[in-house]
Amino acid sequence: MRKLGLIGGMSWVSTGMYYDRINRIVQKRAPGAMASAPMMIESLDFSQLHGLRQAGDWKRAEEVLSESAKRLEDAGVDGLAICANSMHKVYDHVAAQVDIPILHIAEQVGKAMKAAGCKSAALIGTRNVMTESFYRKHLVANGVDLLPPDMENVEILDKIIYDELMVGKQSRDAERALKTIITKKAQEGAGAIVLASTELELIVDVDANVLPVFDSTRIHCQAAADWILDSSD
Repeated sequence: MRKLGLIGGMSWVSTGMYYDRINRIVQKRAPGAMASAPMMIESLDFSQLHGLRQAGDWKRAEEVLSESAKRLEDAGVDGLAICANSMHKVYDHVAAQVDIPILHIAEQVGKAMKAAGCKSAALIGTRNVMTESFYRKHLVANGVDLLPPDMENVEILDKIIYDELMVGKQSRDAERALKTIITKKAQEGAGAIVLASTELELIVDVDANVLPVFDSTRIHCQAAADWILDSSD
């Protein structure tokens, strides 16, 4: 099996989900009942990366994630995954700093949607994921027509994700808010929902909803496990 490096801590909640889910997939598929996934995790201090707004803030994020990627590469991992949707804004810069592959979360989501024949969807996540092109373009390139972002939802989701989910809190109010948002998107004509925040599955029933749900965390973890188990170059 190949060794994967996880750049985590953004948030620690979802990083734990990555470690658990990847190992469960590998254990089911690898030879031997005691198999586990070869991984190294660098858990960053998210307080240094929270609330990025200005170009200078994102420049700092580029530096922090690039240094993390290089440390993991130097430690001997064969590939990397950034365990956060919003931080893929700096993916291109980080990928250019290392000589090993980085599994892009949005590209994996786009491929999964294409394979499922999904043609239209609503994207739900943090502000930059919902409103900027760095994430959306990967889904559009895979034939998915995305509904325009609703700025009222952006405010609601930012508050739920940053103030609750990323610090390990789950509330009934948040669950109801997401159910309302998804129901409204179905009424607006969305054919599916993309959960583009790694913590949202904590308050969304991915397997039983009014629309098909493409959960970025599950999809990214599945891609990571597939990559670990594929020993070909």
